[in-house]
Amino acid sequence: MQSVIIYAGAALAEIAGCFAFWGWLRMSKSVIWLVPGCASLVAFAYLLTRVDTADAGRAYAAYGDIYIASAVLWLWVAEGVRPNRWDLGGTALCLLGAAVIFLGPHRA
Repeated sequence: MQSVIIYAGAALAEIAGCFAFWGWLRMSKSVIWLVPGCASLVAFAYLLTRVDTADAGRAYAAYGDIYIASAVLWLWVAEGVRPNRWDLGGTALCLLGAAVIFLGPHRA
């Protein structure tokens, strides 16, 4: 359960950090947006090191799927764009993939 909380925090931090850059470059927001954006991306990287797995690549692979689900949620909540059935179906496939990677048997 702790890994799920860490992944959720990492996803929020990464999306918020990337959105700060998007705002600066694509929405003509102030360069000041980069300060919390960079801090958020540092928090994202730190959080991924807290996942309970011996292999970084496995943590990143499982996180990638969580990121996709979080990005679709961001699309809906932060940007006001309702996901369509293709967004939701793809997200479901990704979450299944994350479960296979993270919960599958691995050597110690």
